[in-house]
Amino acid sequence: MYFKIMKNNNKPFLFYLGHPAHYHNVSKVIEQLSNKGYEIILVARKKDVLFDLLRDLPYKIIYLDARVGQNKLALIGTILKREIILFRLVLKYKPRMMVGTDIVITHIGKLFGIPSFVLNEDDAAEVPFLAKFGFKYSTAVFSPNCCNISPYDHKKIGYEGYHELAYLHPDYFKPDKSKVETLFAGEERFFLLRFASLTAHHDEGVKGINDELAKQIIAILESKGKIWITSERPLTSDFEKYRISIPPTEIHHALFYADLYIGDSQTMAAEAAVLGTPSLRFNDFVGKLSYLEELEHKYQLTFGIKTDQKQVLLEKIEELISQLDLKAKWQERREVLFNETIDVTQFWVHFFESYKL
Repeated sequence: MYFKIMKNNNKPFLFYLGHPAHYHNVSKVIEQLSNKGYEIILVARKKDVLFDLLRDLPYKIIYLDARVGQNKLALIGTILKREIILFRLVLKYKPRMMVGTDIVITHIGKLFGIPSFVLNEDDAAEVPFLAKFGFKYSTAVFSPNCCNISPYDHKKIGYEGYHELAYLHPDYFKPDKSKVETLFAGEERFFLLRFASLTAHHDEGVKGINDELAKQIIAILESKGKIWITSERPLTSDFEKYRISIPPTEIHHALFYADLYIGDSQTMAAEAAVLGTPSLRFNDFVGKLSYLEELEHKYQLTFGIKTDQKQVLLEKIEELISQLDLKAKWQERREVLFNETIDVTQFWVHFFESYKL
């Protein structure tokens, strides 16, 4: 119904990236579109290691640092600044469509009559700001079938899959042990810990792994193998020796070969799940995000534990690391997942390329 490819249309695709995960989501999509001869423009906001991930890519990249502060009033100023910047960029480059996870593409798209597509993996109730001020004005919202984006269901384009499959499916991601050989010696086990910053607007009031709990986790793991930490927030001297020492572009290789992932990041827990690495997520979003609930309860690839259940987390770590066939069991569950989901990258590429402007 959408899919007559427009000929002689040289307008570029604009992808708006606000987080490292946003780049990963579309990395294979933009690669395939570029290989087909389409011009790609990436607009990237400064966040964690995003700029590092984009270094040396063969696309036009526009780097933004539009932050004006951290409080709610400053957030409004930051958004207005982003709107102005994108307004000027759209005037200059006249993109055929805009894709991303930010309200500004929907506002500027509406203003100029340019299609805007939000890539979303969260239920609307957990990202109310994005839903109310982004979904509402978008052309459409791509979300896994399991996600509830009510009251904007009429905007939803559902699919059987997850963002993480768009870049970590075996058709696109080939684990390479040589890229992470510094993390372990021979058959030695290693465990990957992730500490998120939890500073986004939708993270307000959300708790995760604090330093005291991190020390308890490390005490359990350190006699069983090596421990590595990747963190959005600053690490104290107690934890600095565990900081992972590989480029951010190689983190998924580390995640694939890890025996266990523990963290307060949703994204990395889901990445571990589709890679077949047992994962434990510990934060206040547990039970609230449909895609992670599905990965946990339908595919048994991850476990969510709420922040008032610290002892449950510690006991679950003990239980998992005592299972010698843990990784093999997770790889079998991963295969079930692949058999029941689609090629998300091909779905998106076909839609974007064929969308009738």
